[in-house]
Amino acid sequence: MELSGYRELARTRGVPALLASSLLARLPMLATMVPVAFLAKDTGGSFRWAGVVAGAYSVGMAIAGPLWSRTADRRGPRGVLLVTGMAWSVALVALALLPAGLYRLMPLLTLLAGALVPPVMQTLRAAWPRVVEGPALRTAYAVDATAQELLFMVGPMLGATAVSVASPRLGVLLAAAMAAVFIWWYALRQPEPRPRDDRGEVPLTARQLLWHRHRLPLILSFGLWVTAFSGVSLGIVAFADEHGDRLIAGIMEAVWAFGSLVGGAVAGALPGRRTSYLWRRAALVTAGMLLCVFATWSPVALGVALAVSGLTLAPAIGALYERLGALTPDSVRTEVFGWMGSAAMGGAAVGSAVSGAVVESFGVRYVWLLAAVLAGVSFVLLLRVPSEQRPELPAADLLGETA
Repeated sequence: MELSGYRELARTRGVPALLASSLLARLPMLATMVPVAFLAKDTGGSFRWAGVVAGAYSVGMAIAGPLWSRTADRRGPRGVLLVTGMAWSVALVALALLPAGLYRLMPLLTLLAGALVPPVMQTLRAAWPRVVEGPALRTAYAVDATAQELLFMVGPMLGATAVSVASPRLGVLLAAAMAAVFIWWYALRQPEPRPRDDRGEVPLTARQLLWHRHRLPLILSFGLWVTAFSGVSLGIVAFADEHGDRLIAGIMEAVWAFGSLVGGAVAGALPGRRTSYLWRRAALVTAGMLLCVFATWSPVALGVALAVSGLTLAPAIGALYERLGALTPDSVRTEVFGWMGSAAMGGAAVGSAVSGAVVESFGVRYVWLLAAVLAGVSFVLLLRVPSEQRPELPAADLLGETA
C-alpha cells in the first residue's frame, strides 16, 4: 500500500478546493430530510404524512436528476449549478415558511424542491477525469465514495441537531442557507468542459447512452446495491427493535459506515499495479452480506459482521464510479451519473418496501439474505465489464457500442 495517489491528488491544482466545495455542497442535501420529515409530521399529524412528503421529494429528484445532468453536459455545469442551487434554496425557504393551515400543499412543494436539487454528485464524478489521471483518478473516485459515507453520518445528524435545538422550520431554513452559499462556491470551482472536436460530435440520445453492453450493467448494478443497502438499514432497525433497544440501530449504522470509511481509505491508497476487475469487488460485497446472515444471533456478532461487510462497500462503489466514467464519452458523462442517481432513488424506495415485507413474513435475518441475492445478481451483471487497466476503447466504440 502506498500514498502516491493521495499525494498526487492533493498536489493537483484546483482539486482540494473542488473536493472541499463538493462535500459542503452535498451537506445540505443530507441535512434536509430529517427537518422536512419532522415538519411534515408536526403539521400533518402523522409519520404516514411525513412518508408521503418524503416520497414526493424523492420522485422529484429521480425525474429531474437526469434532465439537469444532461443540461450540464450541453451548456456547462456552472450555470446549471448556480440556477438550481439558488432555486432549490428558495423552494426550501417556501417550504419552511408554509403556514400550518396549508400543510396539504407540502407534497407539491417538496416535489418541486426535489426537482430543483442541483446535480452536485453527478458533476463532480464527471469532472474527475478532466482534472486528474492515472493512479490519482482511482484515488479520487475512492475518496468520493468514502466521503459520501461520512456525509451520510454527518448530514442527518446535523439536521436532527437543528430540529432538537431549535425547530423543524429552522432546520429547513438552515439547509436552505447552506445550499445557497456552498453550492455557489462549488459552482465556481467547476473545471471547464473539454472542447468538442472539429467533427461536431453528436450528443447521444438517452437510449444510446443507456442501452450499452457495459454502461447498462453498471447502472443496474448500482441500483441493486442501493436496494440491498436500503434493505439492510431497515433490517438494522428491525433487529434493534427485536432486541428491545433502539440505540443498537444507531450504533450498528455507525459501525457499518465506519467499516466503509476504512475500506475506502485503504482502497484509495492501493498502488493499482494489478489489473482491477469490478466483479471481484462485487463478489466481496456479496460475501459481506452473506456473513451477516449467520451473525444475527447476537448484537455483538452482527456488529462485527457489519464492520467487515462495510469494508467492501466504498471500494466497490468507487470502482464502479471509475468504470462508468471511463466507459462514457465526456460529452454525456454528467448525464450518465444522473441516470445512476435515478437508479439509486428507485432502488432505495424498492429496498425499504420489500425489506419491510420480508421482515414481517420471514424474519430479520432474511433481509441480509435478500441483500446477498441482490449483490449476487450485480456480480453476474458485472462479469463482462472490462478491467480498469484495459486499453481505451476507440471513440467509435464508446459512442456506438450497444448490447
